[in-house]
Amino acid sequence: MIGIVDYDRGNLHSVHKALLRLGYEARILKDPAEASGMKGLILPGVGAFADAMDALTRRGWIGPLHDFVSSGRPFFGICLGMQVLFDVGEEHGEHAGLGFLPGRVTRFGPGLKVPHMGWNNLRVTKENPLFAGIPQNSFFYFVHSYYAAPAGDCCAGVCVYGVEFTALAGRDNVWGTQFHPEKSSPWGLRILDNFGKWVEGFASVSGH
Repeated sequence: MIGIVDYDRGNLHSVHKALLRLGYEARILKDPAEASGMKGLILPGVGAFADAMDALTRRGWIGPLHDFVSSGRPFFGICLGMQVLFDVGEEHGEHAGLGFLPGRVTRFGPGLKVPHMGWNNLRVTKENPLFAGIPQNSFFYFVHSYYAAPAGDCCAGVCVYGVEFTALAGRDNVWGTQFHPEKSSPWGLRILDNFGKWVEGFASVSGH
């Protein structure tokens, strides 16, 4: 079972429908206690960094998310859900993120139209579990005004929009995409399928 975190800040139903169409068991989770029973977890997100962290805190998700990641099970953040994986977001001042990945989330510089919206090609720079079978420079759908600037080696794919920015990041069992895979057919569906296969493979090996 793949859980989709409901904290009233995400494109839940499109992700849910895509997973069901691919043949995976998936459930939208309103109760943080349900996370412990999931084999994989997806954190979607649309909106502002600070608002998302406030919603996760108020709804009691912070501890269960940390417990889930500590268990080693596959975790996938989408769009704003990827951004809050990092240490700090700079939207409307500095705000602490979940701290699963090192780095900051910063705004596109002056002279660029924001949000960056539409299709852009992505160059994969690091092997990762989400992009198996996906050609280099495939196109994905973006809507965002801020982007992650990772520290260390957790950048795994980049796009160019005025500057080169991280569009795919992760390490160990935590991965995220700045783009929306549920809106990026057909390769976006392939990413969700790869996540589902990763979850199944991890569960069969680990017994989770």
